[in-house]
Amino acid sequence: MQAHYFQHVPFEGLGSIEAWLSHKGYQISSTAFYQYVALPDIDAVDYLVVMGGPMSVNDESQFPWLAAEKQFIRQFIATGKPVLGICLGAQLIASAMGAKVYANNEKEIGWWPIKAVVGESSSSFQFPEIVSVFHWHGETFDLPEGVQRIAESYGCVNQAFQLGNSVIGLQFHLETTPASAQAIVKNCADELVPAPYVQSEAEILTADLQKYQNINQLMNSVLDYMHNAQQR
Repeated sequence: MQAHYFQHVPFEGLGSIEAWLSHKGYQISSTAFYQYVALPDIDAVDYLVVMGGPMSVNDESQFPWLAAEKQFIRQFIATGKPVLGICLGAQLIASAMGAKVYANNEKEIGWWPIKAVVGESSSSFQFPEIVSVFHWHGETFDLPEGVQRIAESYGCVNQAFQLGNSVIGLQFHLETTPASAQAIVKNCADELVPAPYVQSEAEILTADLQKYQNINQLMNSVLDYMHNAQQR
């Protein structure tokens, strides 16, 4: 099995997802858009993961590869194989499916709770009723046609969505490890401007290890759900 991930900046990699993919026996390949644009053969990829990044999906004039990436995502979704989008990745899925992506009323940066939204289908992924997760985003999106919202927060209503059993988009970062949290703080510290849902650098980096373990376990649950649905 082949897993491929789209990476937009060097400091936002797979995090805890890498260990899950390796454990499941996936071969892992990637496209690093900040270095080169080399899209894989769609037929050769079994699981697509689209990572985060500080740019907007609307920045095609500055990052021309965004158009090709969205086209690839749209075509890959049509195959019915699993697609997971994280933060920018979720926004790219939404945009590829024809939804509008725009600035949210509030930025969410740091450890903030999300609330589960009971899906219309009993087979949809179920988040815990409320759980603290790691955020770093300033944009949001309208829900594409045919998807269901499966998580929300006080600061951003569309926190997670699902299309069938094969496509899930997350505005938040369940893959974050202590090292990746330090990396994003180091590279994006200019965004830590006091606001209702923006924590300080100290608040972000002093989170205890249990918080990371909790979100990484939840990330594994999302990945297991999509993997098992594909196997059925």
